Amino acid sequence: MLLLQTNNVLRRFGADVLFHNINLQINDHARVALVGRNGAGKTTLLKMIAGITSPDEGTITKSQGLTIGYLAQDQGLDSENSIWAELDTVFTKLHQQESQLREMETQMADGPHDDSYDRLMKKYDQLQTLYKKEGGFSYASRMRGVLQGFGFDESMWQLSVNSLSGGQKTKLALAKILLQQPQLLMLDEPTNHLDMNVLSWLEDYLRGYDGALLIVTHDRYFLDRVVNEVYDLANGTLTHYTGNYSAFVTEKTHRLQTAMKHYEQQQKKIAKLEDYVNRNLVRASTTKQAQARRRQLEKMDRLEKPVNDDQSIHFQFHQDHASGNEVLDVDQLKIGYNEHVLAGPLSFAERKGQRFGIIGPNGIGKSTLLKTILHQLPAISGTIRLGANLDIGYYDQEQQQLHPEKNVLNEVWDDHPEINESQIRSLLGSFLFVGDDVYKQVSELSGGQKARLELTKLSFKPINFLILDEPTNHLDIDSREVLETAINDFPGTVLFISHDRYFLNKVATDILAMTATGITRYPGNYDDYVAAKEKQAQAAADKTSNDSAPVSKTASTGQKDYRASKQKQRDRRKLQRAVDDLEKQMDEWQQKHDEIEKQMSVPDVATDIAKLSDLQKDLDNSQQHLDDLEEQWTTAAEKLEDFDQQ
Repeated sequence: MLLLQTNNVLRRFGADVLFHNINLQINDHARVALVGRNGAGKTTLLKMIAGITSPDEGTITKSQGLTIGYLAQDQGLDSENSIWAELDTVFTKLHQQESQLREMETQMADGPHDDSYDRLMKKYDQLQTLYKKEGGFSYASRMRGVLQGFGFDESMWQLSVNSLSGGQKTKLALAKILLQQPQLLMLDEPTNHLDMNVLSWLEDYLRGYDGALLIVTHDRYFLDRVVNEVYDLANGTLTHYTGNYSAFVTEKTHRLQTAMKHYEQQQKKIAKLEDYVNRNLVRASTTKQAQARRRQLEKMDRLEKPVNDDQSIHFQFHQDHASGNEVLDVDQLKIGYNEHVLAGPLSFAERKGQRFGIIGPNGIGKSTLLKTILHQLPAISGTIRLGANLDIGYYDQEQQQLHPEKNVLNEVWDDHPEINESQIRSLLGSFLFVGDDVYKQVSELSGGQKARLELTKLSFKPINFLILDEPTNHLDIDSREVLETAINDFPGTVLFISHDRYFLNKVATDILAMTATGITRYPGNYDDYVAAKEKQAQAAADKTSNDSAPVSKTASTGQKDYRASKQKQRDRRKLQRAVDDLEKQMDEWQQKHDEIEKQMSVPDVATDIAKLSDLQKDLDNSQQHLDDLEEQWTTAAEKLEDFDQQ
């Protein structure tokens, strides 16, 4: 059933058009993602759908009686109620029904058994049936489940909502809207402030949600697990794709490549026809043929050149010299404030070229660990040994290294006064600070702009040990992908904190799982960490099973099914990584191929037969690599598709 439809919706921003021809459909039980760059208009569109604002042109139609729940970005609750009492307001109608049922029970207990009693009894049965249907016997357990899922244990339930932090208030607002169970649930950046355990719980909850979902988030791992449709808001309009986020990326790339190929083919045809017309129109013997080709040109439905919304940051980290092999040794370290231990003892060692990703619950002390390593905070006990010849670059998620009273230009230039203004502005331009943007005060910048400014400063200095605290916060998806490339191309060592599981998969060589009592290293990326944890859990379950009484045949079958399910998940992750790796190699060889063609077009080279011959060999070699990789990718992709269909 169609729940909602937008028809040619348009929104102006002053004299400019923010987006136009927005046509979107949401069916019952849909799982839809809305993606696009920061500033593309995603939140603006959500507000229109929610009825908060209206389109400048076009219409939005909704099914009769449609209930919509909309959680704005970082929207928190403001209430003097306790946590439990605030969530309990969702069930006011059920409480009214409870009161009516109690009142009827009293009347039935005290009243005579006559006709009025029979009518009351019938009314009571009807109300009790309705009460049960609307969740009257399960709402309390639902509240407990959602609160525990979001990390609010029972000891917190009587705390005042207004005593909570901003992040906790946002989580509670999300919990409340989930309990309301609207037919269409719209979430704008719901993964902010959520640690990995809560994210995993929320993903499972939303996959089983009975209504439809429309989600805006930069969390690509979350999108891969939850959605099966993607609307891409780019270049001022909307394009629909089926599949999760990874499928969308592949399909969008393919669409753009195909569209560009068709455009280029048509341009060659147009040029050939125009050349013929220009050469033959004035010659008596060929005038008719030239006129026919001119008419062909006039009737041709000309394709527009495909436009990719490629306004993206581009940069790299660089080092002046390599560090020693021993970069960081942490031994029996306890961290915290004023002798209050947050976590420890922590022990690990990182060597040159490794990229360690630190994960753990919010509030465990991950940022404190980085600040202690940097000697910004004193260690309570234990030792930290930094290696020789280190040039450290630090990204602070709180962005306290930026000066709020400076403008963007001076924030960078004051650190490098020996460099001229044009070079500074050129660097800022690569991070999308152009024109008058460079004169904005730091205090006026958005979170995303501050993140880009801090990365600008890091890219300017020589670094061989990069320490990053939640670097993907505030960055849109495209900027995150650029950051991933910059880190993977960086020859130095990286230590970073992140809750972005997609980012961890792309960047980490090792995972450091941190708890209040220690830190454990897991080789590989986030998926490898998950697989290792599953293996540990299965080994523990097998040991418990072996130590206990013999299990029944049914239980044994269940364990086999569980192991088979987990193995299937591991096999799929392996296939997906193979596809991703081949795509990366194809991109690299395509760049080499394009670079060779560019060299061959240089006038000096084009007239040098020897150079041209060598380059042609390189071109043929790169094309052969591309062909081989494409064949391997096709095979791997088909295996993955067959696997998903099993």
